[in-house]
Amino acid sequence: MNIRSLTRGDGVVIGAAVLLFIASFLNFYESSFSTGVKAWDLLGVVMSIHLAGVIAAALIVTARALPQPRKVAGLDLGQFGVALSVFAAWTGLWYLLGDGSAGSGLILGFIAALVLAGAAVATPIVPALKVALIGAPKPQTPQPYGGQPGIPGQGYGYPVGQQPYGTQGQPQPYGAQSGQPAAAPQPSAPSQGGAAPAGDFSPFWFAVPVARPLFGEDGSSSPIAELAPGTWYLAVEQRGPGLVAQTQDGRRGVLQDTSGIQRG
Repeated sequence: MNIRSLTRGDGVVIGAAVLLFIASFLNFYESSFSTGVKAWDLLGVVMSIHLAGVIAAALIVTARALPQPRKVAGLDLGQFGVALSVFAAWTGLWYLLGDGSAGSGLILGFIAALVLAGAAVATPIVPALKVALIGAPKPQTPQPYGGQPGIPGQGYGYPVGQQPYGTQGQPQPYGAQSGQPAAAPQPSAPSQGGAAPAGDFSPFWFAVPVARPLFGEDGSSSPIAELAPGTWYLAVEQRGPGLVAQTQDGRRGVLQDTSGIQRG
């Protein structure tokens, strides 16, 4: 799981889920004859509002952090979580409208469930919520490949001791002098049927601002990997408006959305 894939919208979802859980310990109904009734005293309430909202938030955040989408009953985990969050908010609304003795737990729980559902629905379509929750760290001056352990910013490039993209012989330096990634190695020959690289294109390192899917070079609509913020990738070829990128494990695919990428 990569927490750098989380967005501001996911942060709102997490905060709303925490608030919803706290609300479950407050008075759900106020009563002049007792100290009040809490959500945990009403199994149907706590299951359909509070726990449903917390589970929805967990599904949404987990789906975002996983490198590959997971499905439950044919639905993506994130989609299932969004639907569950809307259900929790809808149920809270009916409890709020159905009784005039609503307590602080019911009011706060409904507000938290409404915020959770709103953030879950709006995150994919509102640019401000799609910004990465944890920004990519600034690239520092690492040691050459295979050098001393404890590279500053380790994890923002390739691990110590690994050679970049199948090069033979001595490992190549990774920005040992300039603080930037060294000139990228020449890409391997394009796969059969792939377009030849443009004559003026030079491979370069880049990082993405938010998690973005990497699609197969054969034009398949299903992603083969997900590029995560905080990691350098190698662009080996220009493919129309997109780039052919190579991942740390050697997989190649097309990055269709190149807006906002950070070049090394």
